[in-house]
Amino acid sequence: MRVGVVGVGRIGSFHAGVLAGHPEVTQVLVTDPDLARAEVVAREIGGRTVPTVDALLAAADAVVITAPTITHADLIRQAVDARRTTFCEKPITIDLASTEEVIRHVQRRGATVQMGFQRRFDAGYRRARELVVCGTLGRLYVVRMAGHDPHPPHDDYIPGSGGIFRDLHIHDFDIARYVTGQEVVEVYADGADAGFEAFARHGDVAAAVATLRFDGGTLGILSGTRHDPLGYDVRLEVFGAGDSVAVGWDERMPLRSVEPGAPAAPKNPYSFFLDRFAPAYRAELYTFVEVAAGRMANPCPPEDAREAIRIAMACDLSRELHRPVKVDEVA
Repeated sequence: MRVGVVGVGRIGSFHAGVLAGHPEVTQVLVTDPDLARAEVVAREIGGRTVPTVDALLAAADAVVITAPTITHADLIRQAVDARRTTFCEKPITIDLASTEEVIRHVQRRGATVQMGFQRRFDAGYRRARELVVCGTLGRLYVVRMAGHDPHPPHDDYIPGSGGIFRDLHIHDFDIARYVTGQEVVEVYADGADAGFEAFARHGDVAAAVATLRFDGGTLGILSGTRHDPLGYDVRLEVFGAGDSVAVGWDERMPLRSVEPGAPAAPKNPYSFFLDRFAPAYRAELYTFVEVAAGRMANPCPPEDAREAIRIAMACDLSRELHRPVKVDEVA
């Protein structure tokens, strides 16, 4: 199988390397507006550079889109029009109307597009989901999520990111649906610039909180910051009538206890998202190869991306209006 990678920045380069090591991938083709960058990546992984997206689609059997978010919609349409099984990093777009339009286009073509929500392929999150499905946790009372980046993004990234809920917490909204098997029906959200003037200038926030109400009666609590002095901290805690479990709670978790006798702060905390989720990204790409080969159903279709963006937009509206917002208000 020949797989093309569109966009070879940090995550695209990683994906290209993973695909190059897959025993069923015979060739990895890469393209990027920065062709010099593409050449470097191609040499590193033993792949081949092609000059344009059209040339890549003509030569590849499947395509992985890791270009900037603003290009996702057009690239998805281009890929499915070429009848290529497609993987695309989240999100489709940062607004609901254009997301819906892309989904309709994919549906009309009868195409397969797997969205990149890598936490679904992380061992801890998958185990939490299994315990929910098999009933070990019993009735779910509360789900608590934390998503804290070690460093804020550069200023140029902020205006096109969609804001903290659509950019950072989109993963939390997706994994909450995945683990609980429930839909979020109402949110109440707030945020603050936390002293980061760049976020305030663009109407964004650097610290955010939200409460979520699920259709099964479960409540959710979310916190997030764009700066964590200890490292990259992403966790999920699920409290149920039968058991309580945590994901992301290990010796590298960047959180320290001040209780007497507690362990010291981790010596090797997670430094960024690839450090924490590299195995999940690999599993995600290996699953995509199975999907492209026709041996597995799509585990994360575009409709899941739509639901996550709706929750994020409801949080944005709630922060703006300072009131609870039903997700159905985002239409």
